[in-house]
Amino acid sequence: MSQEIIEGIQAIEKEKGIEEGILISALEDALLAAYKKTPGATRHAEVKLDDEGEFRVDGIEIPSDVEADLLEEAREARITELERIEEETGERQHTLVADEDLDLDWSRVPTGQIVRTDVTPDNFGRIAAQTAKQVIQQRIREAERAIMYEEYVDRQGEVVTGIVQQAGDRNNVLVDLGRVEALLPRSEQVDGERYEQGSRIKAVIAEVRSGTKGPQVILSRRDSELIRALFELEVPEIADGLVEIRGVAREPGYRSKIAVESHMQGVDPVGACVGPRGSRVRMVVSELRGEKIDIIPWNTEPARFVAKALSPARVREVYIDDETREATVIVPDDQLALAIGKEGLNARLATRLTGWKIDIQSESEFSRAEAAAAFAGASDDEEYSGRCAAILSNGKRCPNAALPGSPYCGVPGHQELATAEPVQRETAAVGSADANGDAEIGGDEAPDDATVAVSPEPEPAKDEE
Repeated sequence: MSQEIIEGIQAIEKEKGIEEGILISALEDALLAAYKKTPGATRHAEVKLDDEGEFRVDGIEIPSDVEADLLEEAREARITELERIEEETGERQHTLVADEDLDLDWSRVPTGQIVRTDVTPDNFGRIAAQTAKQVIQQRIREAERAIMYEEYVDRQGEVVTGIVQQAGDRNNVLVDLGRVEALLPRSEQVDGERYEQGSRIKAVIAEVRSGTKGPQVILSRRDSELIRALFELEVPEIADGLVEIRGVAREPGYRSKIAVESHMQGVDPVGACVGPRGSRVRMVVSELRGEKIDIIPWNTEPARFVAKALSPARVREVYIDDETREATVIVPDDQLALAIGKEGLNARLATRLTGWKIDIQSESEFSRAEAAAAFAGASDDEEYSGRCAAILSNGKRCPNAALPGSPYCGVPGHQELATAEPVQRETAAVGSADANGDAEIGGDEAPDDATVAVSPEPEPAKDEE
């Protein structure tokens, strides 16, 4: 084999991105296997590339006791490898371990005990030429597959754009990503979407598998990361880090909710995602084939966040239980169906987005339940609900728990009602509502076990005369 061929092999390694020496080493292994099939071949031999660019076969002779030790070590290493494969695959390996197929570690033998002789066959040049073409082609394919696998295995969760190559099979869709064909299985497709051959689609790389024909890339159109990536592409504020998507809840093909937060004063996170005249969110909806998207401002107060998450429904009040992470939401009677959504979709998405278990009740339903709980089984109109009996200036009842032995909570103004005349107690209205409609409960003087109600959409406070 001439020096020009060696230089050509090295050029192929650089062009294909193959590690230097891989093809030469593969040729040596293949030529050694070919030599052992020739008549009269020595038991132990090595194939090496000499300085003139020719492959030479050296027969190796070592003392019998050293040979026995090397064979035993190689046999144990081979059996250990087969046992490891059995544990990984769960399948029993029926492989015959022959001494002729074992690779001996010649580096463990002292140089003085090895005798090398040139046993290169006369027609070895023709054998090398035939073997070189097959080995080079095979190793190039293997190296390209390994390179593509390493490229895509680190891109899991990334959104890619591809061209639909084959959509005739209703269960699977082939997508051309450029260097590799990806698979969009039926389980990762969105119900109702049609993928026409030649059309461009965006999808998330859900999984990368290593196969005999190269890496197999599995795509997904149902992953919530698709919405994040689409908004990053369309909204510069998100790409720059000024606005952050704090949460995504998605029902693929129907509706999605995202919670956004601004990290810079003066930047409206919802307005940034909507864009001028809704241009930005419209591009995302178009890519998702008409899927509706609700953009919710992130709020550290659970009650207000839960109320916003039920958008587009209007919420009257939210009662929060921190221990059980349950929220009772009171909505106007005409908003009940909108808050729940078709087949519970709106409430289900709000629960996923906030992480709170949400119980939605209409105002009339909540009032009846409250009255039944307050006077059920009582005599002489005595109340057993344990809730403060004070009426706020906005006409609503105080949401705090009453102190033991008293019908009122720990707010000083409410405790004063306990000493007032019965007539005054019935007509007195205490407390006030702030600009957000939240009842003031006396700050640090309120009891620790008080339950706070938040009214996301305030009603104007009315002072009783």
